[in-house]
Amino acid sequence: MPRRRRQAPVAVAYLTFVLAGVSGGVTGVLLPVQIRDYGLDMATIGTTFFTFSAGFMLAGSTSGALIHRFGIRTTLAVGGGAFVLAGLYTAVRPPFAALLAVQVLAGYGTGILESALNTFLAGLPDSTTLLNRLHAFFGVGALTGPLLATWILGFAPWTAVWLVLALACVPLVAAFLVTLPAGASAAGAAPPSAGTPKSVRTPGPGEKGGGSLLAAVSREPAVLLGAAFLAVYVGLELSVGNWAFTFLVDERGQSDRLAGYIVSGYWLGLTAGRFVISPLAARAGMTPIGMTFACLFGVTAAAVFVWTVPGTAAAFAGFALFGFWLGPLFPTTMAVAPRLASPALVPTTIGLLNGVSVIGGALFPWLAGAIGEGLGVWTLPPYALALAVLQLAIWWMVTDRLTPVTAVPVTAAPDPAVPDPTTP
Repeated sequence: MPRRRRQAPVAVAYLTFVLAGVSGGVTGVLLPVQIRDYGLDMATIGTTFFTFSAGFMLAGSTSGALIHRFGIRTTLAVGGGAFVLAGLYTAVRPPFAALLAVQVLAGYGTGILESALNTFLAGLPDSTTLLNRLHAFFGVGALTGPLLATWILGFAPWTAVWLVLALACVPLVAAFLVTLPAGASAAGAAPPSAGTPKSVRTPGPGEKGGGSLLAAVSREPAVLLGAAFLAVYVGLELSVGNWAFTFLVDERGQSDRLAGYIVSGYWLGLTAGRFVISPLAARAGMTPIGMTFACLFGVTAAAVFVWTVPGTAAAFAGFALFGFWLGPLFPTTMAVAPRLASPALVPTTIGLLNGVSVIGGALFPWLAGAIGEGLGVWTLPPYALALAVLQLAIWWMVTDRLTPVTAVPVTAAPDPAVPDPTTP
């Protein structure tokens, strides 16, 4: 796709990830209200996480087949339509059993949107920079979501929040239908060339059908390792994000207010890392692989710092740096996904990576809580350190299996779709 024609869809992709971030960010504010409204306990309302995750995983396993058969534009319309329908139904305040069920549709819509947009940007030139920005805008939305939900709850019921989210998605879907050509797919995103990821071709006779594509991807050791890496990454990100507040209050004696500020600093650091590190790596002449190794060492060092250095100032710095170095890992993995499998399997590969990551997001935070309950919340920093080291080991195995390409630095050509936030 020519550079001028991709400006609009790239900008809409950024806005869509802001919406995805907002939809995730409102959850923490809405849960207490939903508990009171439905008369439930925390464990019961928490089952909505599992049904949402089931839908998200289903999206990861089917997005590749949808992209191959219908193209990026139609796939985004399917994902956006599912999200809108789930939001509108949630807005009518369904019975809890129906709310539980509709989370599958919400998870499916969100997962299709994320997988399709990751696939689209991974096939473009400057994919590492574009994908880091894409996921940075998710962080912007996640930071905005709690503020939006709190404001709406000041004058409307909790269902109004989901009505706003559903209506906000409608113009985004329309924008994709207008800005992307009917045949838009990963195949047309960028031609193969030295220094850019391999693009996706149309499946050959032996590669048709969603089941065969998923089966083929599941037999690729590099893809399985990449999925394991992202599962550990998401598990580490959410373990720290979910349990840092409890650790700071119960173990470090911080006030609720200070602990809240420190956790906000963690998420701000994660968002800033996605905006800042890729351009800095480009100026240093680093490849995406080298940049990821640098971030992994930074995460490991931050985990050691949080564990060993007490004090409020150290906590602010440690958690902010933890998030800063952690931020680029997910989008950069998506950027190198075209090197994990053959070109025809790239959309399915990205869908699988995206879908499996949610398993780590459920498993590792639960394990962190179980260990903290049994041994004490002091275990969070060493637990995070263990996951950081595990990440490093898996990434080393991933890089050993990547398809060889000419080593080029991370590209940082300015994206005309959005001002570069790293420049004054």
